[in-house]
Amino acid sequence: MKASTDCAILLTMSLVALLSSSSCERQEEPAAPTDPPGNAAWFQEVGRSAGLTMKHESGQDDRYILPAGMCGGVCLLDFDDDGFLDVYMVQAGIIDALPASRSGNRLYRNRGDATFEDVTRHAGVGHQGYGIGCTSGDFDSDGDPDLYVTNQGANVLYRNVGDGTFNDVTSQAGVGEPVLGASCVFADYDGDGATDLFITNYVAWSLAGELQCWSSPGKQDYCSPNEYKAPARDTLYRNDGDGTFSDVSTEAGLDRAFGNGLGVAVADFNMDGWLDFYIANDQVPNQLWINDGQGRFLDEALMSGSAVNQLGVAEAGMGVAVLDASADGDPDLFMSHIREESNTFYENAKGTFADVTTRVGLAKPSLGFTGFGLGFADFDHDGHQDLLVVNGKVNRTGQTHDSEDPYAEPNLLFRGKGNNRFEEILPRGGTSEPLIAASRAAAFGDLDNDGDIDVIVINKDAPPYLLLNQAADDRHWIQLRVLNNHGQDAIGALVTIKSGGQQQTRFVQIAYSYLASNDPRIHFGLGDAKKVHSVSVRWLGGSVEQFGPQPSNQVLILRQGAGKLDLRR
Repeated sequence: MKASTDCAILLTMSLVALLSSSSCERQEEPAAPTDPPGNAAWFQEVGRSAGLTMKHESGQDDRYILPAGMCGGVCLLDFDDDGFLDVYMVQAGIIDALPASRSGNRLYRNRGDATFEDVTRHAGVGHQGYGIGCTSGDFDSDGDPDLYVTNQGANVLYRNVGDGTFNDVTSQAGVGEPVLGASCVFADYDGDGATDLFITNYVAWSLAGELQCWSSPGKQDYCSPNEYKAPARDTLYRNDGDGTFSDVSTEAGLDRAFGNGLGVAVADFNMDGWLDFYIANDQVPNQLWINDGQGRFLDEALMSGSAVNQLGVAEAGMGVAVLDASADGDPDLFMSHIREESNTFYENAKGTFADVTTRVGLAKPSLGFTGFGLGFADFDHDGHQDLLVVNGKVNRTGQTHDSEDPYAEPNLLFRGKGNNRFEEILPRGGTSEPLIAASRAAAFGDLDNDGDIDVIVINKDAPPYLLLNQAADDRHWIQLRVLNNHGQDAIGALVTIKSGGQQQTRFVQIAYSYLASNDPRIHFGLGDAKKVHSVSVRWLGGSVEQFGPQPSNQVLILRQGAGKLDLRR
């Protein structure tokens, strides 16, 4: 009976994938890699000179424990409300050492010029657990961004006091579940105005149950998560509005599908007015948790075409992001994978997804690399979103790029060409010489407030990168902070601008990429246009507000109810 059931499931997965993809059509080959205009670098790496001194430590010590292969998170947040993004880095260390012997997480305050000072001790956020990832959000609705950190072991919640310090409120809040957590996100799934918390969990793992695995060259290496046969249930905490949370994972239905969760993306995928969660799972089908508005979720990944690729195969999902590549108002998906699988782009057409990775030009260039953190941004301000994926192997197979680190790889940068097409940029990663490391988290935001998007990258067992944007000179831009009627970042809202004869769209999102939290502002490149002719926001629930023409090269705050209601919708 079990064998026949498994066959039926596989057949269904394959049929759904074939029906939801364009695999019967002739697929276009991606364009050859191109140099930037004038061979200029898109980014300058300045991490060390900017004061970001933490060196990540996985603490593997040739033991190849599972958490050591995946760890390394980072959050961008303006914790002191001075208008500049600060940086919080998650540290690991020797997993069975006493916490006091680990160096702990680090908080770096932005001095206002994209240089940083370490304020960890004063702020009180130097947690010394075996850290994995983090997210930022205002869980207590006091206007200050708080921090949540996932660990191997108990997670931790830091409440921002508002005076430059934080309090560890994990115990009283009830959110310290001791699991191998990964990415996480603050989002108000039930629409009550209190920010809830969703956590992806990787594997039900313990050091006592660690396995030994070997790579093809016959050397000890990291095990696949499937070797442990212990997929994990993700966690949903409902905010009770009084500083405490309730674990509603089971009553919400999350116990119906377990996985090896790594990345998480939040959007209203079926456009019914409620936030849904998409989980990138490692080597098992992905999950699309559709919110019924009554506190229950149903996994509709399989039937929507977003569980597996167009061949019906589950991939090694790492990072994930939501975007509206075709400007049709539907949230599309992109995620990074292990080498030989390619990264995957799912195009959404009214709730049905198609794997169009080859057609958009993102399949072949990624086949030789293992992608983790990722993000779409208009780095060069030409009006089209570009893509950066940071890479780092999890096994010793394939080409070696660094004689000292068998897991190090270059990153991949793609220029957006419009019409949902991309081309790879050389040198790889957009720097004058490719940067080679085992990269994990990547966080995206305007760190020097000059109007373009910079990137922080956490590298396993190496210093971080700060990639300052050099590509957007002499072109225009606008950035928007979009707040709902509760004063929260309006996660899931769709912002549309018209400028220079072009229409662009962005979804408000913070916790995309991998183990990361990003700039809450949304950013548009405008090319030569000095004015945005119209700005509209489609809020959760479907109402649309117009915010009128706006000059370029500024940061605006858009508040729900402050615009003009669009009655034509």
